[in-house]
Amino acid sequence: MSVISEIDPNTAPQVIRDIIEEHVASGHRMTGEKRTLLHNPVAFHTLETGSYALDDELQRLIGKRAADFFEYAISVENDCIVCTTYFGNLLKRNNIDFETFAFTPKEELLIEYGRAIARDRKNISGDLFARLKSIFTEEEIVVITTMGVMMVANNYFNDILDVKPDAPV
Repeated sequence: MSVISEIDPNTAPQVIRDIIEEHVASGHRMTGEKRTLLHNPVAFHTLETGSYALDDELQRLIGKRAADFFEYAISVENDCIVCTTYFGNLLKRNNIDFETFAFTPKEELLIEYGRAIARDRKNISGDLFARLKSIFTEEEIVVITTMGVMMVANNYFNDILDVKPDAPV
């Protein structure tokens, strides 16, 4: 059982229902993580709205598929069941088997970097950074890294509070 209950959209205060309505109107689903975060609007906006804005920027810079692979790799390496389930479902809907997919060299590098961020953030090799710099600009590396940090934050939130993964859509 989750440590913190999920907000029930039907009985939530109006300010929370307004946030939900705006979020859904923007094309997003309400997940268990979001319903848990909605205990506090600032917490919700910090983790969710911030993540979406950053993910939009990441996708603009490196493409949606590469961004999804990067974020999935972090979640798998962190063993976050909520985010791994979310991205795994996303990959399945796009007929992608992460274990057998033929990644581009750029995608392979992003997956390696995502795993390194999740595994040992203080010991990412100079060689890995050199390879990143050979493909990405410094701005892109900053955005990629920031999104990696946001994914770790999402993973930790879900794991610490034992948020349950949502069923496949």
